[in-house]
This record gives sequence, C-alpha cells and structure tokens, in this order.
Amino acid sequence: MNSKFGLIYEGKAKKIFAHKDSDKVIIEFKDDATAFNALKKAKFEGKGELNCLISSKIFEFLIKNNIPTHFLELKNNNSMIAQKIKIIPLEVVLRNIAYGSLCKQTTIKPGSVLERPLIDIYLKNDNLNDPLLTKDRINLLKIIDNKELEFISGMTLRINKLLKKFFFNINLKLVDFKLEFGYNSKGEIVLGDEISPDNCRLWDLNQSNGTIVSLDKDRFRNDLGGFIEAYGEINKRINDFI
Repeated sequence: MNSKFGLIYEGKAKKIFAHKDSDKVIIEFKDDATAFNALKKAKFEGKGELNCLISSKIFEFLIKNNIPTHFLELKNNNSMIAQKIKIIPLEVVLRNIAYGSLCKQTTIKPGSVLERPLIDIYLKNDNLNDPLLTKDRINLLKIIDNKELEFISGMTLRINKLLKKFFFNINLKLVDFKLEFGYNSKGEIVLGDEISPDNCRLWDLNQSNGTIVSLDKDRFRNDLGGFIEAYGEINKRINDFI
C-alpha cells in the first residue's frame, strides 16, 4: 500500500486509507477471519483478495441495477477505491430463511422459509455486542429519521431481490445477509462496506439430498473446514457466470 496516504481506520476485516482525492478512500481487505464479535480469530492467506474480488463484482452488478453504492473501481486484487462515506451506525440484516440468532432468540426452527423477508436492525457497537433495535429506539437515539429508515429498508428489499436472483444463477441460496449504509459527500445514502461470504449466508444448491452445505463464514464460525476453498468456489462461480 502506498504509504503516502495515511491509514484512516482499521476494522476486523479491512483497512481504510486516505486517497489523493479527499472524497475517496482506498479500502484494503485483510486476510483476518473473525467470529462471535472477534472472540474467534484466524488468518487465511488469500481471504482478503477473494472478498475484494467478490464484493467488487457484486457492487458492479448492483450499480447496473440502479442501487447507489460507495464502490468506484478495483485498485488491485485486494483493494478497491470507494467514495468516502460517513457510516450510519446501524447493521441491517435481511433474512429469507430462519437460521442463526433468529432461531436462538425465537421458537422458529432453523431452515424455515419465512413468508416474507425479515429485516432486523442492530446498533453497530462492539462494546454493546451490537444489540437489536426497535424503530422507537432508533428514533430515541436520533441515528436516522423515519424517512431515511424507510429509504434504507426499501433499498434493502430491492437489494435482496437482486441478490437472490444473482446467487441463484450460480446455484447458491441466499439465506440472509448484513448491509451497512452511509452518507457520501453529497449527503446521499449509499450502500457501503462489502458484500461477500463474510456477511452473506449462502447455501450450495448443488446438493441432491437436501443437505445444507454452507459456502460462507459459517465454515469458519462452526469449524466445518474448507473455509478458504468455499470462498474460492464462490469467486469461481461468479467469474464463470459473468
């Protein structure tokens, strides 16, 4: 990475560097894998590159379908250039199939197909372990107003329709995913962060016996093995499809 431009922020999976254009940043994807709010950590060579390549292709697909995102272009295999945005401290999770925390917190059985997509919104705060929020709590905290919340929810539903079709075309079932949004220099809300197997739960449809085969971070989270191979398989399928 060019040392001329300084590090702005380092998260669990990415580093954000300044760009010569103050409205842009350079996002470098790390090889670190974390789970359970970083209580579980490991490094996998090539993970950052795979997530960067997968995210860039998905962002390009969404942009072609009129979804505003922070993505501008790929810089190299593990870095992208993006709009500099002020992240809204919310994690927006959309669920098509019940799995993970939803099943631990309710009586819904894992694998249940939901009648309609469920949007859960969490406060982006590691110290508080990203608690689930209500609409009234979002208003109380004055994070965003109701109009912005409706805009984000509507965009999340649109993204879900697009991604379900995108992944189905490469024989993957989109179970759930997490999105983050932010304000760009014009004050517009755009999709930020990344879209990769790190924040999407993806099941392989190439299974004749109905067995659930995860091709996402659950392979690391649940010690299933074949973690980096699963990410590589998704990247290969996207390349073959595009």
